[in-house]
Amino acid sequence: MKASKYNFFIFVNLIILFNSFNSYYLAQTKQNSIIKLFCLQSVKEEMMKAEMVYSEEIANETCDCYYEEFMQTASHQDAKTKCKLETKENLNHNRKI
Repeated sequence: MKASKYNFFIFVNLIILFNSFNSYYLAQTKQNSIIKLFCLQSVKEEMMKAEMVYSEEIANETCDCYYEEFMQTASHQDAKTKCKLETKENLNHNRKI
């Protein structure tokens, strides 16, 4: 009887542990998706203001850069500035080719 109570206790604790890991990764995925959606919309608006043709590829590259940089620096403005500059340089480089 004691062994079955012990096994049951271990089983319940494992379920709780796995659920907590799952919740953490689900939250990270949702956060990434929300940030990416806002970023993509912002890039689209910026390109339209600059009278450029919207490119999903450019927007995704810019937003991936932003997300990675934001995770490293935790600064929205630094990440935005760096990735905007990188995108601009890549566009200028591609126009010369």
